[in-house]
Amino acid sequence: MRRELLTADHEAFRQLVREFVAKEVVPHYTEWEHAGRLPRELFEKLGSLGVLGMSIPEAYGGAGLRDYRYNIVLQEEAARALVTLGTVRTQLDVVLPYFLAYADEHQRERWFPGLAAGRLLTAVAMTEPGTGSDLAGIRTTAVRDGDTYVLNGAKTFITGGLLADLVIVVARTSTDPGDRRAGLTLLVVEDGMPGFARGRVLDKMGIKVQDTVELSFDEVRVPVANRLGEEGAAFGYLGHNLPQERMTVAVGSVAQAKAALETTLAYVKERQVFGTPVASFQNTKFELAAVAAEIEAAQTMLDRAVRELVDGDLSGADAAKVKLFCTEMQARAVDRCLQLFGGYGYILEYPIARLYADARITRIYAGTSEVMKVIIAKSLGL
Repeated sequence: MRRELLTADHEAFRQLVREFVAKEVVPHYTEWEHAGRLPRELFEKLGSLGVLGMSIPEAYGGAGLRDYRYNIVLQEEAARALVTLGTVRTQLDVVLPYFLAYADEHQRERWFPGLAAGRLLTAVAMTEPGTGSDLAGIRTTAVRDGDTYVLNGAKTFITGGLLADLVIVVARTSTDPGDRRAGLTLLVVEDGMPGFARGRVLDKMGIKVQDTVELSFDEVRVPVANRLGEEGAAFGYLGHNLPQERMTVAVGSVAQAKAALETTLAYVKERQVFGTPVASFQNTKFELAAVAAEIEAAQTMLDRAVRELVDGDLSGADAAKVKLFCTEMQARAVDRCLQLFGGYGYILEYPIARLYADARITRIYAGTSEVMKVIIAKSLGL
């Protein structure tokens, strides 16, 4: 299928990323999965390549290209190689936009060179043990005391939190009984601040290479100079970036569904049952034809939405539609592909098993499928 979304520059970047992934990621990926994290050295290599600084202004060591399509290429090439760079994706697509949008000049000078070079790793801490999609229910507090905030609370399911040097924490700085969304503030907690502790590394069903941890804050004194944006304005900031975050999940879903189809096509052509290739059976042909059609439909929908995102026209409801459709499609596609592997599909040495396990989270994070339906329903006036 011809894609008009990407230019020659994006395709040149694709070749650069493809070679990097083949050389620097694939040979070590199993080791990283067992370790449960991506190594810091990988971020530094990506920084040297210019990948982490694509959208950071040139004055701070970046390329100054605010074009989300480069991020898409990175995700697509990782999926093509049957690997996941989830922590890198989170830094580029989820965390960095907050720094780009809300950091003041002093903060840019302090942090942007390290972010571009891969020396500073990041995470964003929203979710709490009792608060998932309901961000208005956040209970972590930050009380102003002179030129610092005293931060107390706990966060969970924090991607990249294990190695993060900078953690953007969503905390409640004031309360308004009439407006639960008011009074939230973004504070940047730095590694080594007294009272900041990393808890358990959570043992997940899938995406084993992506560290996910619990964080706690006990009387952590965060300088006011580490506040991103205005006090009390964080709910609006979070809502502004959610469409891109949801698009990022959709991009990964479509790319990984494609990877599932490709690895299944290769398998059914080689695997024989009753003396004939699995690919020769009508059921195999029909199942994979249906999967291919769904992937193409999702890709078309996704590419249109990416164009709108790049142009600044993507609405929250449309982003929800794309995430819902693409992640649900991924679930169906990977499940149908795994079935064609028979018992081998349940064995983790086969990539389809990992793709199946990894796919389950996409209908949960960045807003569950049920939350997406609520957003879409509201846009319909329901």
